[in-house]
Amino acid sequence: MFYYICGKPAHLDLNFAVIDVGGVGYKLTVSATTHQAIAAQRGNASATVKLYTHMAVREDDVELFGFATETELASFKMLISVSGVGPKAAMAILSILTPEKFAVAVCTEDTKAISKASGVGAKTAARIVLELRDKLKKENPGFATADVSREIVGGTTGGRSNLGEAQDALIVLGYTRGEAQSALKSADPTLDVEALIKHALKQLMKI
Repeated sequence: MFYYICGKPAHLDLNFAVIDVGGVGYKLTVSATTHQAIAAQRGNASATVKLYTHMAVREDDVELFGFATETELASFKMLISVSGVGPKAAMAILSILTPEKFAVAVCTEDTKAISKASGVGAKTAARIVLELRDKLKKENPGFATADVSREIVGGTTGGRSNLGEAQDALIVLGYTRGEAQSALKSADPTLDVEALIKHALKQLMKI
């Protein structure tokens, strides 16, 4: 029904935000990621926020979910398409993993990172990976960032060290140079590039 809602943030709670649009306050359930994006705008009196929406209609309730980016909305829709994963679990996952880190976790089969979300067990995390890995790559090529690292690994190194190649791959995945360097600090430099990337991703998922 609503593609997005754009207005002033009138109220911000732990799990929801109220957006004032022409004098009407819309209550939207939000993830921690979107919560942070809204909080960053509240200091500016003239600032408006734009939230992409998903409406969940149940027999006894109608709930509106809001997302700071279309990518996060797409991640949410993919998650609730998995059998046994409802909106609450999807929001819990997106509250501990940004859409980019969620994509990395699925593509690298990092079920531990996914199962850290409240109410999401190991079996559910494994089912998410099983059902979404191929779908994520086919339907949303922009999400399949882990494939980029494989392309770097499989390409020519140009004389660069394995650590340098791994660092470049992590930057392509969306991490900052500082995050990549920090994650690789404890790695064995004699490992091959793919092993270094896997090591770094495990460190980054702990953050």
